[in-house]
Amino acid sequence: MIYLDYAATHPMTPEALAAYAQAAALPGNPSSVHGAGQAARERLEEGRARVAAALGVDPRTLVANSGGTEGDNHVLLGVARQWQDERGRPGHLITTPTEHSAVLAPARALAAQGWAVTLLTPDAHGRYDPAELEASLRPDTALVSIHHANNELGSVQDTPALAAVAAARGVPYHTDAVQAPGVLPVDLPGWGVTFATFSAHKWGGPRGVGLLYIRRGAALPALSLGGGQEGGLRAGTQDTAGVYAAGVALTLAEAQRGATFAHLGQLRERFVQAVSPVPGLRVNHPPDGSPKVASLTLPGTDGEALLMNLDMLGVAASAGSACSAGTMQPSHVLSAIGLSEADARASLRLSFGAATTEAEVDQAAAALIQAAQWSRV
Repeated sequence: MIYLDYAATHPMTPEALAAYAQAAALPGNPSSVHGAGQAARERLEEGRARVAAALGVDPRTLVANSGGTEGDNHVLLGVARQWQDERGRPGHLITTPTEHSAVLAPARALAAQGWAVTLLTPDAHGRYDPAELEASLRPDTALVSIHHANNELGSVQDTPALAAVAAARGVPYHTDAVQAPGVLPVDLPGWGVTFATFSAHKWGGPRGVGLLYIRRGAALPALSLGGGQEGGLRAGTQDTAGVYAAGVALTLAEAQRGATFAHLGQLRERFVQAVSPVPGLRVNHPPDGSPKVASLTLPGTDGEALLMNLDMLGVAASAGSACSAGTMQPSHVLSAIGLSEADARASLRLSFGAATTEAEVDQAAAALIQAAQWSRV
């Protein structure tokens, strides 16, 4: 199998697997005061410190959780609850139509509760204009939530500029940044964001582990109540092995980030050039976005058949976000940037990793050309 679905999940690195096994073998609960518990606590905090160092923040600003979806929900629903508790009425949320469903679903839930929700207008590559954000802010705007790097297009936002617009009006700014670490530079203090969400399985760590950044001084209600773990913000015994392995994986990914960025760019260019004979091929990803992602439309093909045929030919790809896999609905991201329903259904995402080779890219390109021929409708 040629694995080209790194935007969905980066396979755990050997180093992360070894770190996970080492920490998982520790018997103690990290909240226990005895020696076994403190040994587990040391691994938990070492993992958190490694992630913090890679992101340029204080470890105390990172809340360990289960991943990007939990982090996104914690921020959107937590800020909304806090706003209503203080003011007694719904407020206003600004986000975008190209967000991950982990942001759009709670946004829809808030809209159903009477919140006003503004969706900014993307350009042809899914990027957003700070001037439109500024014009959309209202006195009752409680939060702005805009992803940093899009999971389907690879579009990268000017997060510092967007966050500065919100900050000038005293509005908290949240970014879903799960697709950035290990490929794109992350500078949370420089970005000026209030909240940011991360997921370890995007950089070679374990699935089901994430970290939520909360800037010092920012307030956010607890997600769950119980034993008071994570500074009282997320009760429940932490995944010690997962956080430790996440830190080990990110340390390695960040050390190799420059080489990875160049390698992925070469792979994507090679792949797109190799599949250019496909009739009517459209490239959706921006050339200056994350090189991890290639988004292609193959007009006249059936997207479901295309993915099945690719799978039979030994290539793992996707039609978009893995969190909506199985629905075979047209991508909301591609629809938002103007693709017709037919073209959105005839599109797929291939995403590359540091371990992807040129030989695999060449084989996958040949397989895609064959799969497109079989998938014509």
